[in-house]
Amino acid sequence: MISYERLSTFDKEFKKLFKKYRSLNEDLTVFKDALELFPCGQSNNSQIVNDSGNVKIIKSRLFCRYLRGSTLRIVYAYHQNENLICFLEIYFKGQKENEDRSRIKAYLSELTK
Repeated sequence: MISYERLSTFDKEFKKLFKKYRSLNEDLTVFKDALELFPCGQSNNSQIVNDSGNVKIIKSRLFCRYLRGSTLRIVYAYHQNENLICFLEIYFKGQKENEDRSRIKAYLSELTK
């Protein structure tokens, strides 16, 4: 069983998107179910952004029923040894092209302290 955490910035982004896309809670639950089977994501829908040994930073598509064909992007850190996933960022691909690299670097540097 994988345990989950969220950054406070992820929570803010999630709440903002939830106001627009009401199925987001259920969509995230379905995504978590998929992560239980494939924590590093599936080949077509996920991309490893950073692999630093025990921690993999993965960007994946989050399918949202309200978007009907378009997807959201979700960035998370998978801690292999601890069996932990920490959600770092969520965004709509139409409004933001790429993930926030500075947030990922800050998260990784926080882990090494």
